[in-house]
Amino acid sequence: MILITGAAGKTGRAVVSALVARKQAVRALVHRDEQVQIVKSLGAQEAVVGDMRDEGTLNRAARGARAVYHICPNVRPDELRIGKAMIAAAEDAHIEHFVFHSVLHPQTETMTHHWNKLLVEEALFDSDMPYTILQPASYMQNVLAGWESIVERGVYAVPYSLESRMSMVDLGDVAEAAAAVMTEPGHVGSTYELAGPEVLTQTQIAEILAAQLKRAVRAERISIEAWTRQAQALGMGTYQIETLVKMFRYYNRHGLWGNPRVLAYLIGRAPTRFQTFVERTIRERIHPQRIS
Repeated sequence: MILITGAAGKTGRAVVSALVARKQAVRALVHRDEQVQIVKSLGAQEAVVGDMRDEGTLNRAARGARAVYHICPNVRPDELRIGKAMIAAAEDAHIEHFVFHSVLHPQTETMTHHWNKLLVEEALFDSDMPYTILQPASYMQNVLAGWESIVERGVYAVPYSLESRMSMVDLGDVAEAAAAVMTEPGHVGSTYELAGPEVLTQTQIAEILAAQLKRAVRAERISIEAWTRQAQALGMGTYQIETLVKMFRYYNRHGLWGNPRVLAYLIGRAPTRFQTFVERTIRERIHPQRIS
């Protein structure tokens, strides 16, 4: 049995599906009762409902599992406390393999949520648990948050420089890599960066979107202030907004990019290109009747 924490989020759902495709028994830790059906529809055999901040929930979820894939909820100020509690629960349950879903370049202290993941990595080293750490780049799927604006208005908007360079990764590839390290021998003790196959500026991303949508799409930089107003209107909390603003300022100066070779090694093929991701999205969202 493999426990996946944060299983109802987009990353958790993808990992559940990838493990089920490999005929693995999955136990999903979710936050709310209504999420149980979501993970079970993906093939999870068991679901545990609870709060990751509750040690009893983590102990109950880990009991009887062979391995853990730990995904902390995104941009949490208490990520280190949650990570240490999950490690302790895994130790108590005699977990054989702890896989931590970290982030590309966690060493970057100016991005608070990246740095918090580095501290969880350190706690994992200190625990002497058999571990693997995955450090994915930002997802191609993040572009979909602005899909309506892209398709209807021809605007791809970001709150940082249009020349910022990113090596976005397909979440499906990340999930395949996660399933590989949890089901194949030889990955314990490894830390793997998972980056996409291209380093693209925001302008180049817009050009690919335009070519595949067959309409004009321009990259547009919006101000941090405008983005903050939008985030507040959507109900995002102060800590999350402040943390993401730090990230955008880092992206503005440095971008976030890495090398795709490790991901190719893990999944046994070339990682998905952004053009391929956009083609797939168009089939699924605009022309679903064409999907065989």
